[in-house]
This record gives sequence, C-alpha cells and structure tokens, in this order.
Amino acid sequence: MDFRWVGCQLYCIFAANNPTPIGASNFVDMRQIIRHFTDNDAYTFSCQYYVLQTYPRAEVEYTFFDRNQTVYPEGFSDLVQQQIDLMRNVKITEEEIAFMQQRMYYLPQWYFTFLRGYSFNPAEVHIGQTAEGKLEISIRGKWYSTIMWEMPVLSIISELIHDLRGDLLRYDARREYERAAEKAREILRGGLILGDMGTRRRLSFAHHDSVIRAMKEMVEQEGETVEGKFCPWAGRFTGTSNVYLAMKYKLVPIGTMSHQLIEFEENVSSIFECNFNVMRKFSDVYDGDNGIYLYDCFGDKVFFNNLSKRMALMFTGLRVDSGVEEEQTERIIEKYRSLGINPATKQVVYSNGLNIRRALAIHHFVDGRVQDSYGMGTFLTCDVENCEPMNIVVKLTQCRITEKREWHDCVKLSCDKGKTLGNPDKCAYLLKLIG
Repeated sequence: MDFRWVGCQLYCIFAANNPTPIGASNFVDMRQIIRHFTDNDAYTFSCQYYVLQTYPRAEVEYTFFDRNQTVYPEGFSDLVQQQIDLMRNVKITEEEIAFMQQRMYYLPQWYFTFLRGYSFNPAEVHIGQTAEGKLEISIRGKWYSTIMWEMPVLSIISELIHDLRGDLLRYDARREYERAAEKAREILRGGLILGDMGTRRRLSFAHHDSVIRAMKEMVEQEGETVEGKFCPWAGRFTGTSNVYLAMKYKLVPIGTMSHQLIEFEENVSSIFECNFNVMRKFSDVYDGDNGIYLYDCFGDKVFFNNLSKRMALMFTGLRVDSGVEEEQTERIIEKYRSLGINPATKQVVYSNGLNIRRALAIHHFVDGRVQDSYGMGTFLTCDVENCEPMNIVVKLTQCRITEKREWHDCVKLSCDKGKTLGNPDKCAYLLKLIG
C-alpha cells in the first residue's frame, strides 16, 4: 500500500465535504504519533506486573469499540496500521526507567529488566475496515504482552481522526493553553483534589502536554490575588496517569488497575467471587501498596455483597467509574459503616466522564464524609473549540488461562447501561444470575 496515495485520497475525501482546508501533509509524511514508551497510563504497567505475577501464561483478545459508531474515511485503517508498525521501534529509555523506579516504587527491580527487553509486536494487532467505514480492531496474544496496546491504539486513532477533521490545523496553541490554565484555576480555587486521566481520547500529544504544563504552572503559583488579597489554592493537582508527562513535569504518575483484571477473573472464580479474589491477589502482588480498587465491573451489588472487612481495611479506597455518583457515595459510606470502618478514613476517586461543574457538585455533596478526589480525562485533553471528542475504548473480550485451555468470553456490565460491553448472550446470562 502506498501511504502517500492514501493520504492524498483522504485529503480529497475530506476537502470535498469540508470548506476548511485540513492540511493532509501530516498524513503524506506519516509522522509518528507515539514516540515515547511511557506515553502510556500508569495502570498499564501496574496491571502488566500483576499479570506477570498471577497469570504469566494467559492469552487474551481485546476488541476496539466506538460508542459513537463513527464512520471513518476509506483508507483510515491503513493509516492506523502504519502507526502500529512504527511502534516496534519504541523502546524504554534509562531515563524513563529511573523515573519509574523512583515514583512507581511499588514495582520491583526485576520488572524493569523485563521492560528493557520488551518490544511492541505489531503482529498482535489486527486492523480492518468495513465497506460502511466502521473500524474493526482486535489485539490477541499473551496477556502480559498485549496489555501494552490499549493506550497507544486509542491515542493513535484519536489523533489521526482529529488531524483529518482539521482540528489540529485550526488549533490555537496560545488560546487553548489559556483555557487549560483557567480550568486549572477553577479546579484549585474550588478545592478539588484532581488528576489527569486523559491519554486515551486526547486531541493530540502536543495538546495533552500543554494541558499538563498549564496545570503544573498554575499549581506553582500557590494561589491567586482577589481584591488585593492573596488567596491560597484550596485544591490540589495530584498528577497525571500518563507516565511520560509525569516524568517531564516531575509529577506523580497516578493509576492502579483496570476492569480487565476483574473481567478475566470472572472466568476463573465466578461473578460472585471475582472481586474478592482480585482484591486478594492484587494486595498480595503489591503488598498493600497501590490500593485504590475499581469496583464496578459487574455492578455495585455484586461488589458490595463481596467486600469483606479485611479487604476494605487493606485497600486505601475505591474508584467510582459508573452510576450516579451521589447514589454510589451513599452505598460506599453505608458499606464501610456496616463493616465498622469510618468512611472519612477512606479515599473515593470519581472518574466517570467528569467536567469541573459536575466534580464540584459531587465535592459539595460528599462534604468531607469520605476523602474525595477526581480523575478527569476528555474534558481536560479534548475540550477544544470546534472539536468533537471521540468516544472509543479497547476492552478485554476473550481469555484463556494458558495456551492449552479453552477460550472464554469476557464482559463488562458496569452501573451504566451504555458501558456494558461484550458477548450479549453472556451479558444477559450474568445479569439474570445476579438479579
């Protein structure tokens, strides 16, 4: 495939329907989008180490889902494939290793030897496109290897489509930096404790970098002057899930785990016991560190019925990624109290598609009853004028414990119907099973 030809064809397609020039030169030159090994979320690395420790022979399949049912231009899959092929040259550097050793202290030294030898394998990624323009992507192979692809695949697709739509050509770096800085000031003056989780659906790496720089620079001002009086910030910026940007700006890389650990475990120990067993294994692997648990993979009812006092004490807190936050907060508080635990000693991280107004509303509702903090993604890294963010995910859809075992479907039910993904028959069965 001649990718210069593809780039020109895509330019023609969009130019015919878009009066604003989109500048196809980026595609003709095929600039590499992912250039840093740690341009990835922290939870990718913590989950990879968990997999190496618990299921080193496991094999899995991930599937790409576009919740907006985007119709991509003809040839788009070829551009994605080109970017995936370029990933084979992305290696971890000693600078990145030194940073992770310092700030991701819960990872042992031998794991970094493993990372030094890790190479992205493009053969694990299978890319196609239907006649209707829908993108079809699956990732299959050893779990410890394929787990690295989620963020790069999503970041590549998001940046490519925003470039094609002309969003990058129209991008005003100075204006968007100022918008990000004002968001930072609103977050900090509002008393929010917040971290960035916006790698997967960002406008571009450059914009993501600008957002983190704005947040860091606003934090360093320590406050603002209002009517002649200096007012210290009431809030705090905890860091970013993007390990490379955390390194660049000397921040904390945040993130612990993802739904895939629980999806996998459901096939090992049933829907009723999978949360307890993941909590037990995760706490064993990390010796009590890394203690924020993402609990909603199969809804809140299954989790709260399964949460023991031992695990509630062992984990620092919980992450709310679906459902109505006020309702989830009350259930969390009630559960901790029923176990004889003071909820105010526990952290709750809210991360379900938040903007600042919504986060402030939750913060006021919580009112100190738990230690609330917030993870914000698309609103930080793709809230750009005249730009529609993507709504794309990569989820675990099949697994087997070893290469000699049978394959099983993996699903995610969530507390939001729109976030339920996987084999519809299995989803229906499990929903009936748990009532």
